[in-house]
Amino acid sequence: MNIPIIYEDGEALVIDKPSGLPVDRPKRGGPALFDQIEQLKLGFQRPPVPVHRLDTDTSGCLLLARNPKALKRFNKAFEDRLVGKTYLAVIDFEPAESSGTIELSLSKISSAEKGWRMIAAKKGKPAVSHWELIDTIGEGDKRRSLIRFRPETGRTHQLRVHALQGLGAPLLGDPVYGPVRGQNKGAPRTMLHAETIRVRREGKDTIFAHAPFPADFERAGLSAPAAPVFPEEA
Repeated sequence: MNIPIIYEDGEALVIDKPSGLPVDRPKRGGPALFDQIEQLKLGFQRPPVPVHRLDTDTSGCLLLARNPKALKRFNKAFEDRLVGKTYLAVIDFEPAESSGTIELSLSKISSAEKGWRMIAAKKGKPAVSHWELIDTIGEGDKRRSLIRFRPETGRTHQLRVHALQGLGAPLLGDPVYGPVRGQNKGAPRTMLHAETIRVRREGKDTIFAHAPFPADFERAGLSAPAAPVFPEEA
């Protein structure tokens, strides 16, 4: 498998993670990013280590550290909120507003019948997502929208739950929060793409990577948007 590299320096790699490839090996076994880690050494002695996680279905920017010192630096950057990320998502719905902020705390629940999932809960962990409507196609009840999310927090399934309960529609193809549990209804995967990542570093250039617009988003009838502008750049 060829893993596209979209940013590289002495302490960091950013890859365009393919949809369908888990970052961690599933309990049931099967392929994972770990299987490709040797090809990502690129002449370095140590294999790079993922700094954060993306869901299996999610494509796009994944940051890896090339040494323990870099891993510690990047973990602290996440803790100090020095990391900015944007995501693109597809929903079969047109929001009434053109932009907004969703603040819904999240908690994890599980059952033998349905497995685990995240829900909005007042006593959950705080979760904040900013969003903007990029484009809408179709008419009537067949409208489809491209949404850009800019999360302030990084909770598990945050954008998937915020789309459903904050915007009023699940991400297209979501088998957990979509209309038919266990099925990717409307798309072959959950239509979520980690579009950009930016990491500010003291004494070093800022890391910035922009993953190409996914082909399956284009097949869904949507077009690549202009690159996002982070708030302090506006």
